[in-house]
Amino acid sequence: MPAEIKKEIELEIGHVLFIDIVGYSKLLIDEQRDYLHTLNEVIKRTDSFRAADAAGKLTRLPTGDGMALVFATTPDAPVSCAIEISNALRSHPELRVRMGIHSGPVSGTTDVNDRSNVAGAGIVSGVPICTTWANAK
Repeated sequence: MPAEIKKEIELEIGHVLFIDIVGYSKLLIDEQRDYLHTLNEVIKRTDSFRAADAAGKLTRLPTGDGMALVFATTPDAPVSCAIEISNALRSHPELRVRMGIHSGPVSGTTDVNDRSNVAGAGIVSGVPICTTWANAK
């Protein structure tokens, strides 16, 4: 790797919330679209998401059946966001999700579509915190 590229790589600790829809691949295409739309709207309404996004401290990575949200704020930000999502999904019992949280080193990069992305051990794995949040009571 050229020296000038090595100097540009900066690592920070990313606090990642992984979310995916349970049984997504078995849904009809219209259901997949509807569930993703609902999940996106629920997430965008959370205080944790809005605060990190407004501060420029959030990277959103779609995964097809969900997403990874990388918070460059505090370690409790993805936990707070997961709790807010869980509470909001109680009014959508048909939408079951899995969530996992992991913190680790990440480095900002750009993907093939020229969108913000992250790389590093912090994004590679997530620890499940609950199998199905939507049914939590």
